[in-house]
Amino acid sequence: MAEKEKAVYKNKKGEVLKRTDSAQKKAQISAEKNARNNSKKSRVKNAIKKYETAIAEKNVALATELLPITISIIDSAKSDGIYKDNTASRKVARISKLLSDLQKA
Repeated sequence: MAEKEKAVYKNKKGEVLKRTDSAQKKAQISAEKNARNNSKKSRVKNAIKKYETAIAEKNVALATELLPITISIIDSAKSDGIYKDNTASRKVARISKLLSDLQKA
């Protein structure tokens, strides 16, 4: 039976760190979760940027169309645990205010 090759982990100095199998697996899972969470955060940021671009161009129709989509993306990130409740609420309030200010002007 062939032994499974273990991943080699190095610290900042380049020294090889020894890890148990469980610690290696935990590190791998942690890296996967980190990548997934960064992807979800990036999706929120891109949606907000797209929305803010529509606001900057004073395109009320496009901004009105993008608002519920952007809010939905923020809420899904909140439910996944990426953002806390207050952070998500603050983001939604800020983007909603941008549209209402544009409509008043």
